[in-house]
Amino acid sequence: MSDSQRFPVAAHALAYLAHKGAYDAAHAAPSAILAASVPTNPVVIRRVTALLAKAGLIATRPGASGGSWLLLRPEEIRLDAVLKAVNGCAHLGSAPAGAKGCPIGEHIPRQVGKVLTLADQAASEALSRITIADLLAENAPALAGLAVHGACTEAVRASGLILA
Repeated sequence: MSDSQRFPVAAHALAYLAHKGAYDAAHAAPSAILAASVPTNPVVIRRVTALLAKAGLIATRPGASGGSWLLLRPEEIRLDAVLKAVNGCAHLGSAPAGAKGCPIGEHIPRQVGKVLTLADQAASEALSRITIADLLAENAPALAGLAVHGACTEAVRASGLILA
């Protein structure tokens, strides 16, 4: 799975667990069920849930009767913590190494690196105001006035689902 997909998969999985009331081992959701909801492969889900468990957002139990459940209420899980849990960033790329001896090639990578840091900080700050509960809400104030991201809009249209 690409780095850019870990965050959306993690947010989806956490929202699914909250929606299904998976707050203890007795109500754990198996990776196959989470994978069907995303949709992705259960191995992808297990990789993401391992990161979420390491961050203390969920617990997991392996095996045939295993699965994942939330350790926090959805209103307590902020999306910046989710992004951090899956080692995510704003995914604007990284500055390529410049050509040695070229004044621009030696200068620009440092400057672009600073811009990428600024973008990551802005993304983290924006995500800190949104929770998993907001993702589940029909009209969450934290998401008011926002449009669906262009790439997401195309993916939803291609899937045949209707955008609200």
